[in-house]
Amino acid sequence: MSDEPRRVVLFSASVGSGHVRAAEAIESALKLEDAEAEIEHVDVLDLTSRAFRRLYAGTYLDLLNLAPELWGMLHERTNRMPKRDAGDRLRVAIEQTQLRKLVRLLNERRPHAIASTHFLPAEIVSHLVRKGRVEAPQAVVITDYDVHSAWVTPEVARYFVAREENRVHLEAYGVDADRIEVTGIPILPDFSRPADRNALAAQHGLDPDRPLVLVLCGGFGIGPVGELAERLLPGLGHAQAVLVAGRNEVLRARLEKIVARSGADARVLGFTTVMHEWMALASLVVTKPGGLTSSESLARGLPLVIVTPIPGQERSNATMLYEAGAAISGENPWTLGHRVGELLKDPHRLERMRQAALRLGRPHAAREVARGLLQLANR
Repeated sequence: MSDEPRRVVLFSASVGSGHVRAAEAIESALKLEDAEAEIEHVDVLDLTSRAFRRLYAGTYLDLLNLAPELWGMLHERTNRMPKRDAGDRLRVAIEQTQLRKLVRLLNERRPHAIASTHFLPAEIVSHLVRKGRVEAPQAVVITDYDVHSAWVTPEVARYFVAREENRVHLEAYGVDADRIEVTGIPILPDFSRPADRNALAAQHGLDPDRPLVLVLCGGFGIGPVGELAERLLPGLGHAQAVLVAGRNEVLRARLEKIVARSGADARVLGFTTVMHEWMALASLVVTKPGGLTSSESLARGLPLVIVTPIPGQERSNATMLYEAGAAISGENPWTLGHRVGELLKDPHRLERMRQAALRLGRPHAAREVARGLLQLANR
């Protein structure tokens, strides 16, 4: 093997925030595993035109906000194997015209391994491998607890998946077992580090002796979050609450008004870089079941109350969490406050859910993925 540093390119896509966070977690883990490695993380949408970014990411977010059931239908209709019919070929052809910068980047960097945390770059890299224009092995990191066929292509050297059932699913699609590694979904190492709850409570101005309900609105604040907050806050009783609006400043202002009217002991945050601290403080989390948010919560042993799951991938995530006993449904907005209040009154049930969450959690998934990528790079 050459003595030159291993070069790894990580591709994500800012369609939602989870794909980017997964790549950031892998990047951090790679630096811990091999300090000499040259790691480059690229948001693939930064390599496309503004019009394509708006069409690809903007249309997705608009669908989730305005017509989530339509997104669910599209998700199910496209979840089929084998792929590569006329529609797939047309889509890949359009994507290729937008991603010429990706080809140029790979030609310049000449990586020893490539990893994708979204299926858009994975599909384009697979096309390049198929045409003999890229020789580096590609890995795909699936960032949900179910497998959609969009992730699957013969040119992937290694799949990193969340759970054993994903292995079975991929094998049913014809993927060889030795190309699949069950690691969990990669999250930042901060979520696996012990935390002093009393010290954190003092730092953030909270009462350590009262339960904290953490309400997460996703990185972009998608869905009827304001209505959910109005139903939730009256049921908190003596609990405290922190509502995280993400990057949606309009939502943040609306939530602040709702909190002020409610009289609840609650505060509203925007985007935060210390989510691991808020999760260490929380007694439970009210959230959409995105793959990364769910994985971070499980690593902290947090019971989940699930609201407004996106039809398709998040519904599958929710089903897994319900079956494992780590979550309850808050999908009926009219009863959300009541359900959270009843759960807070039942410490034994909360503890059972906490233990179920810890059993599911894979806090060291990013390092397992990083080690697998370095193995590929060393071939």
